[in-house]
Amino acid sequence: MRRGLLLVVALLAACAKPEAPAPPPAARPDIILVTIDTLRADSVGFAGNTRVKTPFLDRLASQGIVFTNAHAHNVVTLPSHVNILTGLYPYQHGVRDNAGFTLDPKHATVAKLLHDAGYATGAFVGAFPLDARFGLNQGFDVYDDNYGKGAASLDFVIQERPATAVLDAATKWWRGAEGKPRFMWVHLYDPHAPYRPPPPFDAQYRDDPYLGEIAATDAALDAALGSIIDAGPKPLVIVTADHGEARGDHGELTHGLFAYESTLKIPLIVRDGVTPHRSEAAYVRHIDIVPTLLARAGVAKPQPLLGASLLDRIDARDSYFEALSTSLNRGWAPLTGIIHLGQKYIELPIAELYDLPHDPVEKNNLRDKQRRDAEAARKLLAGLNADADVADRKISAEEAARLRSLGYVAGSATAGSSIADDPKHLVALDNKMHDVIDAYERHDVARALQLAKEVVAARPNMAAGRELLAFVLQQSERIGDAIANLRESVRTNTASEAMRIQLGLLLTETGSTQDAIATLAPLATGNNPDALNAYGIALADAGRIDEATSQFRRVLQLDPNNAPALQNLGIVALRRDDGVAAKEFLARALTLNPRLPLALNTMGVVYARENDFAHAVEMWSRAVAVDPRQYDALFNIGLAEGRAGHREEARKALQRFAETAPPARYAADIATARQALASLH
Repeated sequence: MRRGLLLVVALLAACAKPEAPAPPPAARPDIILVTIDTLRADSVGFAGNTRVKTPFLDRLASQGIVFTNAHAHNVVTLPSHVNILTGLYPYQHGVRDNAGFTLDPKHATVAKLLHDAGYATGAFVGAFPLDARFGLNQGFDVYDDNYGKGAASLDFVIQERPATAVLDAATKWWRGAEGKPRFMWVHLYDPHAPYRPPPPFDAQYRDDPYLGEIAATDAALDAALGSIIDAGPKPLVIVTADHGEARGDHGELTHGLFAYESTLKIPLIVRDGVTPHRSEAAYVRHIDIVPTLLARAGVAKPQPLLGASLLDRIDARDSYFEALSTSLNRGWAPLTGIIHLGQKYIELPIAELYDLPHDPVEKNNLRDKQRRDAEAARKLLAGLNADADVADRKISAEEAARLRSLGYVAGSATAGSSIADDPKHLVALDNKMHDVIDAYERHDVARALQLAKEVVAARPNMAAGRELLAFVLQQSERIGDAIANLRESVRTNTASEAMRIQLGLLLTETGSTQDAIATLAPLATGNNPDALNAYGIALADAGRIDEATSQFRRVLQLDPNNAPALQNLGIVALRRDDGVAAKEFLARALTLNPRLPLALNTMGVVYARENDFAHAVEMWSRAVAVDPRQYDALFNIGLAEGRAGHREEARKALQRFAETAPPARYAADIATARQALASLH
């Protein structure tokens, strides 16, 4: 261990040396970086998996270097990608979780460094966790994050777009950026849960849809990039994952809880068209990717970067890692660790030490048998000063809603340090939170509600559990109980900003607009677009239309592509009886995201006021197709179709409305619908 510490010191000294002068621009290669979300190291053909077909990745692996012991430093999407794109450890750049963090511009991305060196730079991402709001757009000429912003957040599905759509946008940019060296980053989210591969992969991998998602992603890559990566001069291509997927290993269902090899170890291919193919067993890291790109582009490596090029000689490389999501969001013990000379040390109340070459599945904890090694590793880890500074962490409502998927329930909590707080003792509670989501998605709301109550009973002060319970209560039409649950978190000072925004929205929905304004006003002084939108909605419902409009316009100043703000401007314009402006704002919102149910519903109202009932019904039907809980749209369809003499269509819509609309909110309309139904028979 002492020898390893000396190697680390030597590596730090080497990293401080200036790089060789940059070669002339003509010698700089095109660069393609592909990150595939949630891709286990052993889930691809070139790693020996015979159950999945990945011919594109297998072919690329046969042409380049395959690193069989590559590791991430985080096990969730955003911080892991920040590591990949900055070459910094998470304790250096400060982004420690998917929610509540933004990359400080003082930490240059590889895109910024390459752009300054004359590269055209383009990024194409597949899902919300890499939205431009988190700061990774720095240095990119084009940062395409059009994954479907602003869709209804009352579900457990993170907004994403399929690999085919991401790659279509990427290849168009690639062909249009000829003339100078190009750096393109493509992020594909498809293998992330829920696993829903497209045809024909859904049928081919019916018994293992996770592998079906991977096979579909590989096919999309082949169709889009196959000819590009083979064209001369061949670009430098790096393919990796941000993290893996547990799939039940150590009791974990997905990722984010632990940092065992199933989620920390990642596939890594580097093909530069020059270096012969080989399989490299030395331990390497995500932070080595940026130095590799810079070296091939002839750009000097900044001193803070502790990694080394993957195309150089591979010496001993220690690797720091962490899994802090449950600590930050649930108050469980923080998990940090280090890989040193094949030994993996995990710092927890019950510490762990594994000999990876001889125990790759981490079944034999050597902490008690090799106490000296464990203590030496602990000291090496402590020397990194990797504690998380989260004093200014703020989580927006959209972040929380999008990340609610897979138990990414984002909150705020003080980290625990006792044995009872060790996530190994809480894996059952973690699985129960996943079971809440699973039950809800299977439409078993009663079971989801019961499980959510059990989660809160187990840890009453865990904000993440209360947020989950509030969501299920809201979807059960128990709005008063949801409000009471959120108020309890506010009372105990455990509520996140997102929970306060959710409380404000529910208060607005139930007519308590003044209470909503009081709840949201303190949050509207910052630049959180979700807080500003929520505050604007409360102001609008209180009749303060001009002030509401100012809030929505402020959102657009921060994010011109914020579809909810455009939708809200359309709604307030309609309240002013300005149908022209309403239609314009709503059309802009629907151009950004054609699946906004409230925008579709409101556009239907605009058409109805113009006596264009055919288009009105079309809009309302689209709203209901996206969100069956658009009860106003369903009711309007029934009335409009009845007026048009379409008796069968009117009957179906009114019958569905009468059977599904919540009686507490729609008692009068349900009575009207039943009267209309009686007249249709």
